[in-house]
Amino acid sequence: MKALRIHGAKDVRVDNVDDPEIKESRDVILRVTSTAICGSDLHIYNGSIPQPKPMTLGHEFMGIVEEVGKGITNLRRGDRVVVPFPVACGHCLFCNHDLPGHCENSNPDHYGPEGGLMTEKGGALFGYTDLYGGYDGGQAEYVRVPYANNGPRKVPDNLTDEQVLFLTDIFPTGYTGIDWANVRGGEIVAIFGAGPVGIMAAKSAWLRGASRVIIVDTQQYRLDKARQAARAEGILWESHQQVVDEIRSMSKGYGADVVVEAVGFEPDRNVLDRAKSVINLEKGSDKVLLACMRAVRRGGFVSVLGVYSSPFDNFPIHQFFDKGITLKGGQAPAHKHIDKLLAHVANGDVRLDDIISHRLPLSQAPHAYDIFRNKKDNCTKVVLKPGE
Repeated sequence: MKALRIHGAKDVRVDNVDDPEIKESRDVILRVTSTAICGSDLHIYNGSIPQPKPMTLGHEFMGIVEEVGKGITNLRRGDRVVVPFPVACGHCLFCNHDLPGHCENSNPDHYGPEGGLMTEKGGALFGYTDLYGGYDGGQAEYVRVPYANNGPRKVPDNLTDEQVLFLTDIFPTGYTGIDWANVRGGEIVAIFGAGPVGIMAAKSAWLRGASRVIIVDTQQYRLDKARQAARAEGILWESHQQVVDEIRSMSKGYGADVVVEAVGFEPDRNVLDRAKSVINLEKGSDKVLLACMRAVRRGGFVSVLGVYSSPFDNFPIHQFFDKGITLKGGQAPAHKHIDKLLAHVANGDVRLDDIISHRLPLSQAPHAYDIFRNKKDNCTKVVLKPGE
């Protein structure tokens, strides 16, 4: 089959590889009909999260069940399913507490309680390096899905792939940032990052009754997309102070009730930002998180959805304490939310496919990574079609 594999920093290729096979009784083999490139894939593409040998990327995918293991009881050949991005057994301590990203069985070689830089990581993720399980992802014609009694959800026939594809990751992830903050209605929500996750967080904020949704980005075209797709008020990042001042001015001087960080450790950076990283021996930058902590009101909530893979010096714990901020982050519990979010889509409460800017065959995946990573051609989200 054909599969998009990482070979090194900024080196992805569509290779011919062996078809996946059933290895365990709870596996299924999926023929992928649609898959997407996620912002967190770019951390591997950039070389910031290392992968020493070729691996098929992709944790946003769906398709048709082609083969089932002997232990599969809920799926059969021909079922059309969407697959949440964590690989989770469904019965361990953490799965039983709706924490599939911490599954203690899916990542046996690199799992542990510490959460270190290169050791004792969390549960497995599709297509996300050997550190997170070493499972090939879904940017391919076929993919093996372990623990398939727990993960894949059947899709109603009347919904297209593009209507439900983002239930794999970015919609549950955006929703998680709002759910963590226990948004009940009337809150001002500010979101840093007008990429796919940020826009999904904005859509989720409206679903949960927010009174105002503000979104921050360095690219005007992404703010335009956020306004069009999620009715969010945009702030163009020109400086750290300017963004904080604008959010405070839009919230009676207090700051936003809820701030969602949807950028991570690789934001757009200037020369001074890069110099700071070198001096402090840091990977990337925490400048967006620092802005979030300033932009939130006293007693407010900061949800960290962007990936942070290394420590940062001078973290403002004094500000966290003085302002009484509640700070929460990590992998979204996609399994926890996927069923109710699928119902929202089926009922017409929310639309997901309006963020797609590019639809390309799998053969053009290297080009897709380039335009997505470098924000070319007003790229906001790429869907790849392995069958074309």
